[in-house]
Parts: sequence; C-alpha cells; structure tokens
Amino acid sequence: MIHSRPVEEDTMTDQTLTQIQKQLDSMIALPARTYGSLMLDHMEQLWNLQYEATKAYAEAGLQCTRAALEISNPTDLQAYVENQQRLARTCSERARSDADKVRSLNQTFVLNAQKVAEDSARSMSKVAEDGAREFISAARENVKNASDAVAQKG
Repeated sequence: MIHSRPVEEDTMTDQTLTQIQKQLDSMIALPARTYGSLMLDHMEQLWNLQYEATKAYAEAGLQCTRAALEISNPTDLQAYVENQQRLARTCSERARSDADKVRSLNQTFVLNAQKVAEDSARSMSKVAEDGAREFISAARENVKNASDAVAQKG
C-alpha cells in the first residue's frame, strides 16, 4: 500500500525548506560572499600598489644605469653622484609613502571585515530569535490542537 502525505504537509515542508535556505543564505552564504569580495578588493589594491612601486623603482634603476653609461668626464660624474643622492631621497620618500598606503589599506580592510563579522553575528542572532519564537508558537499551536482533539474525543 502506498502512503502519500497530504498536500498541506508538502506545502509546509516546502515552506520550511525555503525558510531554512533563506536562513543559511543570510547566515553563511551572504557573509562569505561579502568577505570574499572584500578580500579580493583588498588584494587587488595591494597588487596595484606593489605594481606601481615596482614600476617606479625599475624606471629609476634604468634611468640611473643609462646616466652611468653616459659619464664621460668629471663634471658628468659629479652630476651623476648628485642625481644619485636625489634619487635615494626620492626612493626613500616613496618607500615611506607606500608603507603608509599599505598600512591604510590594511586598516580599512580590518575595519570592513569586522563590520561583516558584526553584521553576520547580528543576523544569526535575529534568525535564532525568530526561530525560537516560531518554534514556541508552533508548539503552542500543537498543544492547542492536541487539547482540542482530546476534548472532542472525550
């Protein structure tokens, strides 16, 4: 003999599964996607910063090498040495500036990651509270229905 569930049970099961899916999405999937996007943006910003710094240092190195190859007299040598001192200061300032940018990017990332974690925790708390309320409401309804059924039999 084949038993089938009433249509009401199927609808209730579908609603329950849909609610569980929404809860999982809000508690796990959405924060994971948000954090992943945040991490990817952070990595891209760091990569761009490193790329620009590497490019600037490489260009400075090439200019320095070209200038060294053009030294043909003491005056050229003196100008080359003076330029090297300026270049060293410029590179030092660039390194300091790049370090400040990295620090700033990292601080921003940490703040944003904390916000994602806090939002996720709030969402989980709300889902848990809502679930507890629904469970209590359903339990009360079941007790009422059981009491009504007993009263009708009695």
